[in-house]
Amino acid sequence: MRRDELAEAAGVSAEYIKRLEQGIGRPSAQVLNALARALRLSHPEYEYLCLLAGHLPVRVGRVPHEVGSGPRHLLDRLGDVPICVLDAAWTLLAWNAACEAMCGVSMTADGRRRNLAWRAFTEGAEPAWQSAAERRFQHVIVADLRATVLRYPDDGWLADLVADLRAVSETFAAMWELRVDYRDRANRLTTRHPVAGEFTVDYDVMTIHEGDLRAVVYTAEPGTTDAVRLAATRLNLPLRTN
Repeated sequence: MRRDELAEAAGVSAEYIKRLEQGIGRPSAQVLNALARALRLSHPEYEYLCLLAGHLPVRVGRVPHEVGSGPRHLLDRLGDVPICVLDAAWTLLAWNAACEAMCGVSMTADGRRRNLAWRAFTEGAEPAWQSAAERRFQHVIVADLRATVLRYPDDGWLADLVADLRAVSETFAAMWELRVDYRDRANRLTTRHPVAGEFTVDYDVMTIHEGDLRAVVYTAEPGTTDAVRLAATRLNLPLRTN
């Protein structure tokens, strides 16, 4: 597409397009959307364009809840490693037997109890994190939720979740106002299991671009008491998904 054709299709001037090509100026989110439509970009291409311009891509509709074949293969292949898959609002969608064994009956909860953000900031949330580890994990959740709200501005359920968390949790409200991009998505937490007792695991929060999902993986250092206790939690449970 010629420069003048692109400019006309996007509703901007050809001189403006030329300045962008020269790296002069920063296009607004609205201009990026217009350019993406004019160029007929795929969604991954549009997201990459937003990344280059320093904008978060806006998605139409609600947070997706589908677990595709890629995440399901991950659950199957890491059978002995506790792992759960969440949507971008931090609601549990799927998990393997090792994860259910470690977390217990809480994995079968309904409604808001299936949402890890809600559980992390309301009284009695499970698992029982140590204070410092809990705060780090909470910062990760808040930063990720804020980005999700920007991507899905029309999702009413997500908006209600954030509003309710701000109302019931002073900690969440304070962290939300900080507006800190917390990039440390790997850390440690301590959990108390009714059979295996108390042990500490490492966790990693990974983004799965297929479906805008999150995967939380729990591991323990081999040869440690923590690893032995983590292994002791494993039960012969089937893969669970809603």
